[in-house]
Amino acid sequence: MSKYELQAEAFEASGISVEISQEAVNLSPSIYDRLGIEGFQELSTIFYNRVFEDDDPRFQSIFSSSTKQEAIENQYRFFVQTFGGPDLYRQTKGKYTRLVGRHANYNIGKQAAHRWVDHMEAAMKEHSVLSKDDEARICLVDYFKYTGRSLLFSRSNLALK
Repeated sequence: MSKYELQAEAFEASGISVEISQEAVNLSPSIYDRLGIEGFQELSTIFYNRVFEDDDPRFQSIFSSSTKQEAIENQYRFFVQTFGGPDLYRQTKGKYTRLVGRHANYNIGKQAAHRWVDHMEAAMKEHSVLSKDDEARICLVDYFKYTGRSLLFSRSNLALK
């Protein structure tokens, strides 16, 4: 499946185009400028508190290979790097930072991807800055919805090879 076919599949499933999803990455001022490192740490902490308290064992199993603190660290570093800040994720994880490769070994299905987005949306509504910054929150929701679906189709495509 080509990159464009994957983008079309992700659009069909999420209702978000790749261009709309990238608005979060290209926002001005950047999401990093709005939140800073501490704001991303707060978001990841709220999110993973929700995830680790989730009562669905199938969803929980996706996160069983790391501690909550490790998951928070990885996520906030990735977010800082993705949304306009320094390359903190690359500094700890190395050159290979693609989401598909990093998530290839996890059993992530449509329900889990949807549940992940639900937890992230709830975390953003609880966040001290994002709860008041509609522009950034809406851009991030679009990014996460598109990226979650794109990740699923990319993983399926890798499995076929």
